[in-house]
Amino acid sequence: MILSDTKILEALETGQIIIEPFQRKCLGTNSYDVHLGKYFGVYKDRVLDARKHNEIEEIEIPEEGYVIQPGTLYLGVTEEYTETHHSVPFLEGKSSVGRLGIDIHATAGKGDVGFCNTWTLEISCVQPVRIYAGMPIGQLIYFMVEGDIENYYNKKKNAKYIERTIKPVESMMWKNKF
Repeated sequence: MILSDTKILEALETGQIIIEPFQRKCLGTNSYDVHLGKYFGVYKDRVLDARKHNEIEEIEIPEEGYVIQPGTLYLGVTEEYTETHHSVPFLEGKSSVGRLGIDIHATAGKGDVGFCNTWTLEISCVQPVRIYAGMPIGQLIYFMVEGDIENYYNKKKNAKYIERTIKPVESMMWKNKF
């Protein structure tokens, strides 16, 4: 079951969902619009290695915007910090963003119960597009969880993305043992 606008508001009032900053005008019928933060990351190496720490070069989006190019993965970040304690957040791109040929996540559209942070975006495009900090980029949809939760993300010993940040976070796959 997807939370409606009134259920999202109730969850905000009880602290089951936290969105900072929260703007009432960004609340839709059953979603909340999030915005592109001012920082980007681009991997320094063209060939990435899943067993190694692949470093990123940080880019700050200037006032006049930044043109993203096909064939490059950009790590963006939401302006909004979120916490979700009793529902599962899903991040989807806005249709207006999709109609510009921009994808905002390669695979990681689902958050975990207990996720407390900004959202790193895995941005790619099909043709060059100028983007801007603060532009609407996606929407959060919340699904109810049935049953008790034993293993909240922010309490897991092996959780890799729990340090609060306003910048995108590169892959931490290299911390896994395989």
